[in-house]
Amino acid sequence: MPSPVQDQRECTPRAIVTGILIGALLTPCNVYSGLKIGWSFNMSIAACLLGFGYWRFCESLWGSRPWGLFENNINQTTASAAASIVSGGLVAPIPAFTLLTDRELAWPVLSLWVFTVSALGIVVAATLRHAMIVRDELVFPAGVATAETMRDIYARGREAALRVRMLVGSAVLAATTTLAATAAGTAMRWSLPGHAPTIVPGASAPLGKLGFAVEPSLMMMGFGAIIGPRTGLSLLVGAMVAWAALAPWVIGQGWVVVDPTAANWFGALVQWLLWPGVALMTSTSLTSFTLVLARRLRRRGKVEIRLPLPGRWFAMGFLTLFTLAVALQYRLFAIPPLSGVLAVALAFVLAVVAARVVGETGIPPIGAIGKVAQLSFGAVAPGNLGANLMGANVTGGAAGQCADLLNDLKCGYLLGATPRWQLLAQLWGVLTGSLVGTLTYLALIPDPHRQLLGPEWPAPAVATWKAVAEVLIEGWGAIPQGAGMAMGAAVAAGMALAVGQVSTAAGRWMPSGAAIGLAFVIPAWISLALFVGTAASLAARRWAPQWSRRFVLVAAAGLVAGESLAGVTTALLRMLSH
Repeated sequence: MPSPVQDQRECTPRAIVTGILIGALLTPCNVYSGLKIGWSFNMSIAACLLGFGYWRFCESLWGSRPWGLFENNINQTTASAAASIVSGGLVAPIPAFTLLTDRELAWPVLSLWVFTVSALGIVVAATLRHAMIVRDELVFPAGVATAETMRDIYARGREAALRVRMLVGSAVLAATTTLAATAAGTAMRWSLPGHAPTIVPGASAPLGKLGFAVEPSLMMMGFGAIIGPRTGLSLLVGAMVAWAALAPWVIGQGWVVVDPTAANWFGALVQWLLWPGVALMTSTSLTSFTLVLARRLRRRGKVEIRLPLPGRWFAMGFLTLFTLAVALQYRLFAIPPLSGVLAVALAFVLAVVAARVVGETGIPPIGAIGKVAQLSFGAVAPGNLGANLMGANVTGGAAGQCADLLNDLKCGYLLGATPRWQLLAQLWGVLTGSLVGTLTYLALIPDPHRQLLGPEWPAPAVATWKAVAEVLIEGWGAIPQGAGMAMGAAVAAGMALAVGQVSTAAGRWMPSGAAIGLAFVIPAWISLALFVGTAASLAARRWAPQWSRRFVLVAAAGLVAGESLAGVTTALLRMLSH
């Protein structure tokens, strides 16, 4: 096979089409997992492996032209941009707006909205690329990992084949297990026996009804392997604090009334527990956000703008998207034009901090960005629910998408690719993700009021955006009895954890306040399954370090993709049958 250096073709039609098709395949995975646990997965490595495996197969079978490194980079850029479409609000402010207003946008309108928000992220990424990647040389860990993987598979073709087989094999295993359990009507969840200890006399809290169960979800175990030991352990701690300690106490105090005959008490308890959980996630994120911003201001680094495409193209694209974003905010959500302009301007400001956080740590501060946007609109347009959620959606979505897309641009920079072709690929990817992602969301959640914030679709990001909006619109009367005291303790704990993480040498050993808070708003069995995946990953790293380095993340990505695709397929078939 010719070396990738000899084959300089980049933005070929087959590279774009391959990225579109792989992106359409992987986008439902992130929508599914986002509604389940509030997280999404960077699909760049999975996309480059799938593209490489397919075209190597075509080359050996039909003698097609070799699949070059730069073509594969365009493929992964397109697919990654499509799969990251959840940053545009599909699993957070958009469902929260529906729950609070009973309004649900039709598919064409919803697609246009998500595309506009996400395409703004491309514009912002183009303005920040030189300053963040070329001048400051920020790491952007996901981009570096993708570049190293691509170099590795082109240097050693057999290694790529092994990784592709692991990816596909784990996906098939997870999908087959999920489809078989669905066909058999098996719950695949076994409640743990016994009762949680309680300090309130007479309060009975069976572990099973509190959500402590064994659920062999291969997707959750795959996510657990990806998120790492710090987050996995923090989720376990959060589940024990929320569901084994606080939940029985709340029941005993009479602040939550549960149905003894119900299969589980998640729906009743989460309406109380989400308040300290949201407070913990928000205080941790905002404190970290503030500390990073202060550090950035102390450095007094000037943001230098060097565009990777002709200025006329950039100006035309920006003006088109700017006008469309302001017009859609006004037409769909009655957001005043001045507030709409503020949403776009604030996206550029917050994107600078989000990009730096992602560049230095690899962790996108999407939650913090969203909260800052909501608080800003709460001050600028008090009482305007549309501005609080959907104006903030523009700001947080564009800034979050920018941070995601800079990982792809970092990968291209390391490989020597042409950035303007990557920006074009990202535009195709965002278009694909907007159409497929919104269709997937509407198919999975036809009845948001009945489905969301329940045991099957906890949607923690939706709960967070909804809770903040309720407080900003309705005031403190929206908070249930007793939750205010718990929120105060959660805020103090979140701030302390954030300060310890950012400002001390032992920060990497500090528990994650965001992960602990997340465990308050998802069922305990999900946190347990995620921890099992983390423990399995640690065991593999301890006993088989070489195998672990080569295959754990690939196998985990396959498990996530396989089970989520099977879940989406099942939901679509169920919808069609009705």
